[in-house]
Amino acid sequence: MFVLVHEAMIDDALRAVVASLGCELLFSARKYLDVLPKGVGKGATLRKLCAHLEFAHETVVTAGDTMNDLSMFQEGFSSIVVGGAEPALVHAVRDDKGVYLSSGEGCAGIIEGLAHYQFLKSEKPSVVHEEGTSDLVMVYHRLPFDELANGERRKPKSPNGIMPTLLNFFSSGVEGSWVAWSQQSSREPSNFEVHVDVDVEKYPKLKAARIPLLAKDVDLFYKKFSKEAFWPIIFSFPDKAEFKQEHWEHYLEINEIFAKQAALEASKGALVWIHDYNLWMVPAFLRMLRPDLKIAFFHHTTFPPSNIFNIIPWRREIIGSLLQCDYIGFHIPRYVENFVDVVRSYAPTKILSHVPCAPRFMTYGCALGVDLMSDEIEVLGKRVRLGAHPVGIDCAQIDRLLHKTTVRHKIEDIRAQFSGKRAILSLERLDYVKGALEKLLAFETLLEKHPEFVGKLVLLNFVTPAAPGMEVYEALRVEVDTLVGRINGRFSTLDWTPVRYFYRSIPYEEVIAYYAMADVAWITPLRDGLNLVAKEYVATQGHLGGNGALVLSEFAGAAVELHGALLTNPYDAKSMEEVLYLALTLGEDDRTYRMTRMNAIVRSNDVHTWGEGFMRAVIPNRTIT
Repeated sequence: MFVLVHEAMIDDALRAVVASLGCELLFSARKYLDVLPKGVGKGATLRKLCAHLEFAHETVVTAGDTMNDLSMFQEGFSSIVVGGAEPALVHAVRDDKGVYLSSGEGCAGIIEGLAHYQFLKSEKPSVVHEEGTSDLVMVYHRLPFDELANGERRKPKSPNGIMPTLLNFFSSGVEGSWVAWSQQSSREPSNFEVHVDVDVEKYPKLKAARIPLLAKDVDLFYKKFSKEAFWPIIFSFPDKAEFKQEHWEHYLEINEIFAKQAALEASKGALVWIHDYNLWMVPAFLRMLRPDLKIAFFHHTTFPPSNIFNIIPWRREIIGSLLQCDYIGFHIPRYVENFVDVVRSYAPTKILSHVPCAPRFMTYGCALGVDLMSDEIEVLGKRVRLGAHPVGIDCAQIDRLLHKTTVRHKIEDIRAQFSGKRAILSLERLDYVKGALEKLLAFETLLEKHPEFVGKLVLLNFVTPAAPGMEVYEALRVEVDTLVGRINGRFSTLDWTPVRYFYRSIPYEEVIAYYAMADVAWITPLRDGLNLVAKEYVATQGHLGGNGALVLSEFAGAAVELHGALLTNPYDAKSMEEVLYLALTLGEDDRTYRMTRMNAIVRSNDVHTWGEGFMRAVIPNRTIT
């Protein structure tokens, strides 16, 4: 047994009692008191266990950080003392060639030791001795440009993403690197340029550090494993998750490649900003490779409750990796608290400080609301700071588009086409987390209960196809197609179709035009990390002085931020139908007040504010711009 004690509690009387019992006393780490029978300890027990299970000594690795682990290191096993270990233990084993002293702490130290003993498949070195020249390193799964088959590059198709904001940190001439994959025919292609300029005029000292991956690497790492194992868990659909050990090992391999490239890019003490769940294990490898770096991580999705996250077979490895970060950001406080709960299930956790969530975020009366948010924790002696940073949109870009003659004409054309009819806009990607079926069923119920809307109401249902190769979504598409056909078959007349269904991507300028004319934006995902479509609708309506109504799922992260949205529960068919009816019948003054309030929130917290706020949180009193 062991108990936590103070050193002052150990006196001659206690030692005499222990001796009278035929036991030995071991005090370690200034808090652990072990009382064990003579000759019994971790080392002897492990040796007997290996003999019983017929494990060869050379297949076993021991790891520890306190003196009560010493006996394991004296049995001839390959052994690892992790960084930050008890000084007495380090002193006791420092001359033992069979014990490896890691520089990394916790998970990172164990990974470093496993690499040293060549228990990992990777042939890459466990420590990077070279330092790069980049003071800021972005680690993202995508390059900041699209690569064409002919070798040319172009701006990304998505015009309102976060990439321009992240790139803006390099506009002042800060030395930087953007680490991302580049799909190639070989992992070691001939005449391949790892480093290429992103935009010499705008970002003179920024290089893209391209990692050559095969098409099958991208397919397995991103399209298959990340989407089939992690995506369902992140969005609380565990029944859809598929876990395969060989896929996890491939994921680890790709994450290590990313970490090694980031380590080679970064200057001494540089900031490395890692993005999203595809790269969860990069912090563990990177901390081992470069202990000097400041590591920040941002989750662009939800973060699930502990009872869902802990379904992941490799949850301990993932949390151990994330705890190597100095700062971790999430969209909203609820996701921060979910993460803290997961950490609590991983190891003893101290909440060092917390902050109130109001008035920035809704606290009560909202499914994702919390009143207090932990902003610094300590786990096994490691401090990690946490924060909520909901991503914003580029309001200035929307304003510019609304001034374009072509966009104005498009708005007029759409309004003329639907003259005399109310328009509900639904715009989403094909994904089971978006709640497309629940939405269509609620619309069908609305038409059943309120025949006064027949012929006077149109649902503009835009569904963006999933990326090629995403087989998991094909069945969903068939169900959506069938349900749209059923509704139109039941209610259509010769001159009216209730659901206008578009299964394709549409140009962003056209999206803005539909935002401008829609009476209601109906955004009801079953889960969503945030939802930028809601913000884009608000910014468009706000610019034009419109008073459209926003119906928003209370399980979308934006629900706790957009005071004024009409919240609905997408799992409750009654709520879905009733809140949509409320939006269609809401008085003009109420609509105007709500939209004015939401527009102020969206414009005060745009994407530039998000980026600057995150950077200030990571490095207080310092701005990298």
